[in-house]
Amino acid sequence: MDICVDFDGTLVDHRYPEIGQPVPDAMKWLKKFQAYGARIILYTMRSDNEKYGPILTQAISYVKAGGITLYGINHNPDQDDWTKSPKAYADLYIDDSAVGCPLVQIKGFARPCVDWKKVGPHVEHLLLSRH
Repeated sequence: MDICVDFDGTLVDHRYPEIGQPVPDAMKWLKKFQAYGARIILYTMRSDNEKYGPILTQAISYVKAGGITLYGINHNPDQDDWTKSPKAYADLYIDDSAVGCPLVQIKGFARPCVDWKKVGPHVEHLLLSRH
């Protein structure tokens, strides 16, 4: 299963262009998903640019430092054979802006973020049901 995961509001608090505090349990669940064979694609609006500097590179480093192996960054390498679309293909998209994604407001966070206590077990169930 390929899973596209947003960065700000999903893995860290919204503090763009800075990297906010970690969203509780996000990296723990991503590691678990990978253990079940999921391939993680970082799917973010961040980009390295002159105004803010290497903010995409910093996000990638953050995720990798958390023990996650990225299958893709804003792109699924498997789709090159069948589409030129800029949208990264995935089986699931985890994003705080997605309709229906459970959110939680954490004290001190700028905005609500993904509630991994709900999202994690749901995705885990989907991964286990595929085996």
